[in-house]
Amino acid sequence: MSLITLQDVSLSFGGAPILDQVNLQIEPGERLCLVGRNGEGKSTLLQLLAGALPHDSGRIIRTPGLKTAQLAQEVPAAMAGTVYEVVAGGLGELFSLLARHHALGARLAAGEGGQIMTELEEVTHLLETAGGWQAEQRVDTVLTRLAIAADQRFADLSGGMKRRVMLARALISDPDLLLLDEPTNHLDIDSIAWLEEFLTTTAGRTLLFVTHDRLFARRLATRIVDLDRGKLTSWPGTYADYLRRKDELLAVEAEQDKKFDKKLSQEEAWIRQGVKARRTRNQGRVRALLKIREERAARRNQIGKARMQLQEAEVAGKLRVRAENISYRYGERNLVDNFSISIMRGDKVGIIGPNGCGKTTLLRMLLGRLEPQQGAIQLGTNLQVAYYDQLRAQLDEERSVADNVGDGNDTVMVNNQPRHIIGYLKDFLFTPDRARSPVKILSGGERNRLLLAKLFSRPANLLVLDEPTNDLDVETLELLEELLLDYQGTVLLVSHDRAFLNNVVTSTLVFEGNGRIQEYAGGYDDWLLQRPQAEVVVKRGKGGKKKAKIVASQPTVRKLSFKEKQELVDLPMRIEAMETEQQTLLDTLADPAFYQTKGADAKPIQARLDELETTLIAAFQRWEKLEALANNEAEG
Repeated sequence: MSLITLQDVSLSFGGAPILDQVNLQIEPGERLCLVGRNGEGKSTLLQLLAGALPHDSGRIIRTPGLKTAQLAQEVPAAMAGTVYEVVAGGLGELFSLLARHHALGARLAAGEGGQIMTELEEVTHLLETAGGWQAEQRVDTVLTRLAIAADQRFADLSGGMKRRVMLARALISDPDLLLLDEPTNHLDIDSIAWLEEFLTTTAGRTLLFVTHDRLFARRLATRIVDLDRGKLTSWPGTYADYLRRKDELLAVEAEQDKKFDKKLSQEEAWIRQGVKARRTRNQGRVRALLKIREERAARRNQIGKARMQLQEAEVAGKLRVRAENISYRYGERNLVDNFSISIMRGDKVGIIGPNGCGKTTLLRMLLGRLEPQQGAIQLGTNLQVAYYDQLRAQLDEERSVADNVGDGNDTVMVNNQPRHIIGYLKDFLFTPDRARSPVKILSGGERNRLLLAKLFSRPANLLVLDEPTNDLDVETLELLEELLLDYQGTVLLVSHDRAFLNNVVTSTLVFEGNGRIQEYAGGYDDWLLQRPQAEVVVKRGKGGKKKAKIVASQPTVRKLSFKEKQELVDLPMRIEAMETEQQTLLDTLADPAFYQTKGADAKPIQARLDELETTLIAAFQRWEKLEALANNEAEG
C-alpha cells in the first residue's frame, strides 16, 4: 500500500500553477530524488507532502498513522535550547521520558530521597519498554558523525550549523517518510559519505529528497521524480538514465513546438490577407485558428538557461602564488603546518577537508590577506582576484540586485563592451522585476547566481571559489563547470561537491589532520585511489602486552593475479550484458501498453532493476580498482 498518493493535485500562489493536476505515489522503501530547476516549486511540494501546506484542489491520500519528518531549507525561528535538546526533540514522547529520567537522576544524585527512587524505576521501565536507550544511542551517534557539539546553545549557531542540527533531528526521528531538502548543504565530504551510508543501509527507509549533489543522487535514488512547469513525471531507473531520457523528451518537445509555431504563423498570415482571405475564409478554419492561439497562450516554456561568461584579466607571468613552509595555529589547534606549494597560471586547484579544519584560513594566506605565523607567501605580478565568499558577505541585503552588481551604474563592462545591467542580469536568469528587487527577498540559489554575476562582471586572472555549488540547480552547475574548464586563468576551489571537483580541478589539496596538507593529482576520485591506506600495526609494550596502532601506509605497487587479469577482461562484457538487460526492463516499464496487460509484473521488474543497479555499481567500482592496479603495475 502506498504511503502517500497525490491525485490531480493543484496548487497556485496567484501566477502560473506550482503544481498543475499532478499525480504521484510513494511506495514503502523507495528513495525518490525530486529534481527540477530553481524556482519550480520543489520545496513547496515537500511542504505539501509534510502536511504543512494546503493544496487548492485534488486529493492527497495518506496511510493512516503516517509519520513524516522534514528537513526544510529554512530553520524554524522558534527553536530554542541546547543542540542536544533540539535534536532529541525529534524523538517526540521518548524525549520527554529521557529528559524526565535525567532530571530524576540529578535529583537523586543531589541527595533527595522519598519517592524519587520509585519514580526513577517507573521511568526506567517505560524507557526500556519503548526502546528509549537505543534511541538515545542513535542521538549520540548522529551528533558525533555530523560533528555537532551537544551542549552548545542552538541560538548561538551559524545558519549552516543550525541546518546541520535540524538534519540530525530529522534523521533520529525514525519516520515512515523522510523528506530532505538539500541535505548535503554545509556538510563536509566525510559527513556526506556517512549520510549516504546511513540512508542506504537502514532497511525499509522511505525517502524523498532534493539535492544538487549529483553523486549523492546517483548513489541514493531508486526513482527520479521530475517537476517541470507544474507537471510531475516519474522516471524509474538510475539518475544517468533519467538525464539521457529527459534530454530525448525535451528534443521531441522542441521539434513539436517548432512545427506548431510554423502552423500558427501560416494561419496568422492567412487571416491577415484581408479581402482575399474573406472570400475563401470558412468558419471552421477561423475556429481552428482561435483554438491554436489558445494553446499557444497556455504553453509554458522551460526556464531559460543561464548564459554566464568569465572575463580574463591581462596576463603577466606564469606564477600566481608561491607558499614556502607556511604555518598557522589558532590557540592549541594546528590549522596549517609547514606547507609549501607553487600555483601557476592555468592551474585549477581543489581544496577539501572537514568543516573547521582551516580551508578558508589557507585561502586567505594564499591571497595575502592573512599573514602566516611562519614561512612566506609570494604573489605573482598583476594579480587580479575574484573571490566568491560562501557567506555571501559581498552582497548588500538592502540594495537591489542591479545595484549590487552595477554599484549604482546602469551599465557594466563585459569584455570591454558596455552592457545594460538589466540585460546582463538576464543572462543569470533574473527578470527585470527581480533585478530591481532587494537582495533580502532572494532564495539561496538566486543569491548564489547573483554573487557569480557580481564576480564575473570584473576581469580576473585568479578566481577563488569558496563553496560555490550550494543551492545551484544542476543546469547552472554544469554551465559553471564548462566555464571553469575553458577559463585560462587560475582557479582555487573549496567544495564538498565530489562530482564538481572531479569535473573541474587538475590537482587537490587535502587536509589530513593536525595541519598537514597533501597535494594529489586530479580530483576527488583520483585522491581516493592515491591516498595512503590505514593499516593496523601490532607492537609489544611493557610486560609483553600487545598494542594495536593504526598508521598510514604508503601505497604499494602489486601485480594483478591471473584470476584478476581474467576478471578485468571479462568485466566489460558482463557490464554490457547487465546494461542491455537494464535498458530492456526500463523500456518495458516506460511502455503504457504494458500496464494494461501485465501491470502485476511491474514490482518484480522494479526489484530486478534495483538488483541490477546495485550489481552494476559494484562492477564499475571493481573495474576501476582493477584498472588502477593494472596502470600502477605498468608504471611501476
